[in-house]
Parts: sequence; C-alpha cells; structure tokens
Amino acid sequence: MSTTTDPQLESLLGFLKENRGFDFTGYKRSTLERRIEKRMQEVRIDTHSGYTDYLEVHPEEFEALFNTILINVTSFFRDAETWEHLRDHLLPDLLERRAGSSAFRVWCAGCASGEEPYTVAMLLAELVGEDRARDWVKIYATDADDDALDEARTASYTAKQVAAVPDALREKYFEVREDLFQVRPDLRRTVIFGRNDLVQDAPISRVDLLLCRNTLMYFNADAQSAILRRFHFALRDDGVLVLGRSEMLVRHGELFEPIDVRSRSFAKVPRASMRDRLRIMARDAQADGTSTSADALRDHAFDQSPGASIVVGADGILTAGNAEARELFTLTDADLGRPVQDLELSYRPIELRPHLERVTAELRPIRVSELASRDRRGEERFYEVRLTPLTGPTDVFLGTAISFLDVTARHALQTELERSKHELEHAYEELQSTVEELETTNEELQSTNEELETTNEELQSSNEELETMNAELQSTNEELETMNDELRQRGVELDDVNAFLEKILTAMGMAIAVLDRQGIVRIWNTRAVDLWGLRADEAVGQHFLVLDIGLPVEDLKSALKATLAAKEPRTERILDATNRRGRAFRCAVTLLPLASGRAADGAIVLMAEAEKA
Repeated sequence: MSTTTDPQLESLLGFLKENRGFDFTGYKRSTLERRIEKRMQEVRIDTHSGYTDYLEVHPEEFEALFNTILINVTSFFRDAETWEHLRDHLLPDLLERRAGSSAFRVWCAGCASGEEPYTVAMLLAELVGEDRARDWVKIYATDADDDALDEARTASYTAKQVAAVPDALREKYFEVREDLFQVRPDLRRTVIFGRNDLVQDAPISRVDLLLCRNTLMYFNADAQSAILRRFHFALRDDGVLVLGRSEMLVRHGELFEPIDVRSRSFAKVPRASMRDRLRIMARDAQADGTSTSADALRDHAFDQSPGASIVVGADGILTAGNAEARELFTLTDADLGRPVQDLELSYRPIELRPHLERVTAELRPIRVSELASRDRRGEERFYEVRLTPLTGPTDVFLGTAISFLDVTARHALQTELERSKHELEHAYEELQSTVEELETTNEELQSTNEELETTNEELQSSNEELETMNAELQSTNEELETMNDELRQRGVELDDVNAFLEKILTAMGMAIAVLDRQGIVRIWNTRAVDLWGLRADEAVGQHFLVLDIGLPVEDLKSALKATLAAKEPRTERILDATNRRGRAFRCAVTLLPLASGRAADGAIVLMAEAEKA
C-alpha cells in the first residue's frame, strides 16, 4: 500500500484546521480523498489547491464539505448481537459494581444523530427502572458535527428510523407527533449532547461505559492510538469499552483486554500511578545594626551585585547604576540624573522605552530572554533583561529596576547541550544498528508470526474500508430515495394541474389552441380533436399555420401576426370550414393575445360554429 501523500491535500487539511478548527489530519487518506473529491466534483474543481481557493471565496461550502466527510450513518439497536450482550451481561455486571455510587456515567463518542445514546438510555431504564435512571444515569453523547448534534437534540425520528426498536420499547419511550416519533422528555433528559473532537479535545472522565462504534475506522493508526489513550484515561479502572463490528484492538493490549470479541467489548487494563511531592521550606532572616549602617551596606551590596543593574525613576531619569552597569554601558557620574532616552543603554542591547512604558502601565515585572549583543571588544554576548516596577508603601509607582544578566555561558552550555544531544542521538542510532544486526537471527524466527499479523492487519484494514464504503453507499442511496420521492410528488402535481387545465378548456365548449410567441401549438384541447379530427400529439409542436385541418388557416396569417405582436387585443374572423366528418359550416375564429406588459407571450385561438343569423 502506498504511503505517499499529496502535498496539495495536506495543505487543504491544514487550511481546514486553521480556519474552522476541524483537524482531519488523523483521518485515513483514502477515505478523505474520496469524500473531498465528491465535493470537488459537485463544484466542478479538479485540484485540491483550486478547491482551497474556492473555500476562501465561498465560506458556505465548509458546511457542505464537513457534512460529506462526517458521514452520520447510525440506527437504533444497530448490530443487535452487541446490544443483546450489553443487556444480558455487560450492563448487569457494571450496574452491580456501581450500585452504591452517586452516578452511573456513559460516554457515547461519535453519536451522530443520537440513535445510539437513546438506545443505551432505554436499556438502562429497563434494567434499573425509569425513576432510578432519571436521577442516577448520566449519558454524555458527543460528536464533531454540529448539524448532527442539533438533529440529535430534537429527538424526533421517522417511522423508518425507529423500525428496529422493539414494539414494547417504542410504545413505552416514544410519543407520536405529526407522523414523527419523539423520545419521551424524561428519557431525553438523561442524555447530554456536546461537541467533542476526539483528536483535539479533552476526554470525559470517570466513565463506566464508553461506546465508540464504527468511528475509529475513519482515523489512521497514529490517531487511533492517541484516541485510545484518551479513552483509557476516561474510563474508571473497572470500566468497559465497546467498539464497532469492524474494529479491533490488535496493538493495544497494554491498554485494553477483550471481554467478548464477537460483541467487540473490552475491559480497561488498570495502571498504578506514583506522585512525587515537593516540600518548600522558608526561613525569615533578621538584620541587626543601625539604619545608617544598613543603608551603607545596601548601597554597597547594590554596587557589587552580579549582573548589570540600573534604576530608572518614574520620570524616566537614570537614578542609579551598579559597578557592572557602569562598566558595561560606560556610565559616568555625570550620566546619573540624565533622561535614559539620551543614553546608549536605552537601545542597546534592547529598546527599553516601550518596555518601560509597559511596566509603568501594568505595574508587573517583564522578562526578555537571550538578547544577542556585541561588547566593546566585538565579542558576541547574550543577555536576559528583567524590568521590575518599584512601588512605595501606598503602591505609588516610584520607578523601574532593570537588570541585564549575562547568560552567554548558559547559552553556550545550552548550545553545547544541543550538540551533545545530536551526537548522542547519532551514537544511539549506531548502537541501535548494531543491536539490530545482533537481533537478525531472532527476527528471522519471528518472521512467520509477523507475516500472519501483517495479513490480519491488512484484512482488518480492508474490512474497515468496506464498512466505510458501505456507509457511503447507504448515505447516497438515502439521498437518491429522497430525490425520487420529490420527483414523483412533483410529477403527480403536474399531472393534476394538466388534468385540471384540460377540464377548464373542455368546459368552455369550443375548440381551443394555445400558441407560443412563435405560433407553435402548445395546447390542443379535446374539442379541437372532435372538431377537426387531428389528435393532440399530432398538433402539439407544429406551427398553427401549417396544420392540415378543415380550416383555411392561411387566411389568419396577418391576424395571427398582429395578435402575437400584441397590436390587437381581440380579432374575430368567420371562415368557411369543413369539420372532421366532411360537413361544411361557417367557423367563428377568435384570436386573443397572451399579454404580459407590452409584449405577447403567445395567443389563444377559439374556434366554434358561427351562430346562424
């Protein structure tokens, strides 16, 4: 199987994650490509880069794309054997173990339109009683598709959707409203719906039963491993995980062990955890001596303190600088009392003025790490700058203390550490290569077993692909059935309208022909068939002036032209004619325009035997 990736597709997936928060990078590429290409065909775009540009211009396309990727195919009591095992074995055991707890928690991950969580709710209500379930059971149903969640919250389903629900449960837990089956409100309140992206969002914790059926198969192996680790964290130590019929945990025996393979139920493998606690001891120091000696000591300590330090007053005046600062910035006694913006240190090694303004406004310390600068000898040095606001007893801002700590040695050590890490990794790779050569004999003995495992994984992958394609086909089939129903209904409505129009034209008691603006016959009623003997299928689609009937239509050419031009509101002619039986009679012909504004969309020709004088 090819592992190459399409850079344009990966760019599209990154665009979706950045702009809409949907991370599909963990989904299987074969499935993603099929679903995305379906939308690309709908909007007639050939490349993934072109489709990315289309999404930028047409934001409404995001919803259609997400609905196509997130196939929501589910049903009540789907895979009946699994639900029977849950009802008869898993749930009774779990309920017995949790009988004395404050709540029984269930998580349905990838709930789609809500059939699965409502199925669990019905089973639990039957096992523990409706009153107990209402107060004790909490079912959390999550999905990444907001539209599916909105549909699930309404809790309304068609007769076809609830067909799999046993009659007794359907009568007990559903109410019929306007041809829809509505989940009873008390059962509905036991289910809490919310959006959760299994790859990105935090899992729900302290769960007794976790259902994630036919959802993992849409993700690749790395994403599946990450999701299963989250599931392991979410479950209690005696919790149970139930997967879909096409999903197995072949490589995750350290997290879950099978309970019943046929129903795809697994028990969590508990892990012991260790916590290290740190205790911090603090001691208060007391200083002796007079205030004068203390001030002198404080000044001397500041002057000899490691690292360059200066003090800038609230008015921006340089107030103090220790020995190292004077050496670093070539400060003299004359510089004290000058505005700091007039000194070189205001912009080397960092532009101080915006940081001083920020400290003044926010009154909180600021740290700027590892700034590169060259000293007077041209050597590159690295500094960490710390700005600390100084306030008086009444929180009045007095100024800012600025420290320039030389971290060149630390930077060099960090660089050396990174280099050592790379060398260590290289040495480890060489050692690993040696170990692999030594293990060649053992690998040859295990090759047969690995081939069997590979074959099993390929079969599992093929089965997941078939399940995915089946879900897609089912979704497409439902869409086609809906379209056929709509077309059938419109056809019935059109037939009714045509029949009604035919009745109106026949009830008028005269032969009628309706023409379009080119003079082509569009309607030829039953009276016209009886009068002239020309069937409707022979007349419709022909120009009126070329019809072979017993009426001299050529004599109506000028009158018809004037009527179609909307120049005459009504034109009447009496012509000698012969009906279909060969009887001669005087035919009264009336031409009426089908007018809309100043133009005519066609004409109506009324033909009847003229009344004798």
